[in-house]
Amino acid sequence: MAPRIARCVCGDLQLACGDEPRKVSMCHCLDCQRRTGSILSIAAFYERAAVTLVQGLPRQFTRDSASGKPVTFHFCGTCGANVFWEPARMPHLVGVAVGAFGDPDFPRPEQAVWTKDRHRWLHLPADTPSFEVNPPPR
Repeated sequence: MAPRIARCVCGDLQLACGDEPRKVSMCHCLDCQRRTGSILSIAAFYERAAVTLVQGLPRQFTRDSASGKPVTFHFCGTCGANVFWEPARMPHLVGVAVGAFGDPDFPRPEQAVWTKDRHRWLHLPADTPSFEVNPPPR
């Protein structure tokens, strides 16, 4: 399988992701809402060894997360799009913004986290495992 390429809006920052994601997750926490400007974030988490920066030099921003562990976000210095992040809570994984793949056939999220902050009018599919905060580590 050819690697999937995640890109920022202007294309200056590109990331190749080999294999399939270990998990795809939607997060409703207030920090993700503010980071994306949307009501949730959808991330594909890949094993660190499966992710390669192929173009660009990302700018970085590190902040504490709702789990209490820092997360370093990597974004394009030209267009500002957040493409990937490194969560200290899961140091073996790299989170990649699913929207950065530009692929409507990307696998759907297998879980919803931080649903205590979910917008009440958003109804998730009944078969989506949901967690009020973080799920148990896997």
